Amino acid sequence: MAVLDLTGKTVIVTGASSGIGEATARALHAAGALPVLAARRADRLRELSEQLGGALAAPTDVTDPAARHALIQATLDRHGRIDGLVNNAGAGILKLLVDTEPEEFSQLLELNLVSALAMTQAVLPAMREQGGGRIVNVSSGVIQTPAPTVSAYAASKAGLAMMSAVARVELAADGVEVSTVFPSLTATEFAGGIYQLGTEPFPGFVVHSTGYVAQVILRALRTGEASIDIPHGAEQPELIETPVG
Repeated sequence: MAVLDLTGKTVIVTGASSGIGEATARALHAAGALPVLAARRADRLRELSEQLGGALAAPTDVTDPAARHALIQATLDRHGRIDGLVNNAGAGILKLLVDTEPEEFSQLLELNLVSALAMTQAVLPAMREQGGGRIVNVSSGVIQTPAPTVSAYAASKAGLAMMSAVARVELAADGVEVSTVFPSLTATEFAGGIYQLGTEPFPGFVVHSTGYVAQVILRALRTGEASIDIPHGAEQPELIETPVG
């Protein structure tokens, strides 16, 4: 297994204004990488950029083709290359299936799934020209546990997991390694921040920190391994270690 040194590597992180995306950008900066901050909330990106040594902040709606193009161009103008992409932007709906409007389901799919496809396509020309790259798609452990109210969100994340697995096969010849990370419950803004760090909202489910999940994402960027399933329960420090060989 070839381990990538992230020092000096340019990595686009979508959904970087909060939660797992923000924590991933911070972890990348700490690792010596050059995170590119992409999200819709420009004010938060500006603040984060200042904290991360002037990291490129590119206000981006990843569902907008023009915004995606501008993001890629700004990244290449600043850094000249794209070594990694973390498809993290997403949202959730917690509703019973019968109460979920088809229109809001379509909007959720557009953000959680279609935009990841579009962002992957957007970075491919640069990665192919360079001879390779790393893409990490952030799915969810919820796809393994059918439960009331998660149908729309879980469907979008299950689709992302399969798309990611297929992309890994299709892009291998280009030297582009695609990985999927499956977080468990994490203390983010999801559903109004209902999951609080360290609590156990369901038996066996301990809410994880965004920093913990971010370190797992960095492991995936370094190793290019196919998938990392973050177990429910207490955080496991060994999971963030980078396997060698």
